[in-house]
Amino acid sequence: MTLKELIAEIKKLTSAEQHRLKEFFINSIASFSASEPVFQEVTERKNKDGYTCVHCDSKQVVRFGKYMVKLGLKEVERQRYRCKDCKKTFTDVTSTPLYHTHKPHKWLDFIKCMLEGYSLRKSADLIGDVHFVTLFYWRHKVLSALKQMDFDTFSGIVEMDETYFLYSEKGKRNIEGRKLRKRGGSSKFRGISQEQVCVLIARDRQKSTYSGVLGKGRIIKSQLDKAIGLKLSSDNTLCTDAWRAFSVYAKSKGLEHYRFKSNGTVRVRGLYHIQNVNNYHSRLKGWMQRCNGVATKYLDHYLSWFHFLDIVKHRNDNATIIKMIVESCLFSINATYDTLRLSTFNS
Repeated sequence: MTLKELIAEIKKLTSAEQHRLKEFFINSIASFSASEPVFQEVTERKNKDGYTCVHCDSKQVVRFGKYMVKLGLKEVERQRYRCKDCKKTFTDVTSTPLYHTHKPHKWLDFIKCMLEGYSLRKSADLIGDVHFVTLFYWRHKVLSALKQMDFDTFSGIVEMDETYFLYSEKGKRNIEGRKLRKRGGSSKFRGISQEQVCVLIARDRQKSTYSGVLGKGRIIKSQLDKAIGLKLSSDNTLCTDAWRAFSVYAKSKGLEHYRFKSNGTVRVRGLYHIQNVNNYHSRLKGWMQRCNGVATKYLDHYLSWFHFLDIVKHRNDNATIIKMIVESCLFSINATYDTLRLSTFNS
């Protein structure tokens, strides 16, 4: 069909149909125009020190032709590379959340919905032409990458405290050993038990933050050392609550240690307190409530999500959207639909 014939057919449409067609073209072109600079930035950031093989980390990499990617109504060329050592080929998005994504031009809208905290179903309605189940896997591929964002060491005063979430097998069928709980539910035991999962938060005054799931029940010394032992030195001062595992750990590491009892009679000793980490706990718990319970096997992902939001101060602008996509694409992941769906929690 020639362009003249196509225009003639468009003129036969009703006003409402012409308006829908106009919106379709505008959205398709806008998605392409907005997403291309993001892919370009991913390429530049990943290759700032030269080409590196994503399979074997070799620097003996050469360009190896082009491949086509469909972005909305357009097709664009992307670079392919080949490693001289392992002989494998790869692209700039291999082993990233964008790998094997059929609609990469939809990712800007998807990340915007993530920053807004919309549900998967609402996000699918807003984005259009993507199923909410697909968005579930997109979400966790991004969070698998963001979970790798890290820092080397804490500096100065380090506040550390644990909080607890109810163990959850949300989404699993045929749960054995207990009755099903609706929207999170509550533990059948009083206090801290094996039905609760311990999350450690450690944060210095420069806001370098560690957050991670340690296991079921009360925190123990060996878990602390495994989680943050390499990030602490004798130059750090530890501020914690009065739980004995913190005292034993601080003594074994030779750290200056300030303890604050949970009854709140003494909350501050000069510069030393745990109010920053307690405030982080409070905000994390409030943010988690919108999820109506999180499967424990994915809890580390949600901790990374909140940590990223805390870093960007919960802003949802173009710079933040681009930052979230680019940062997640700088880490190699092996998460696939099957590995995410079949993953389990190892306490």
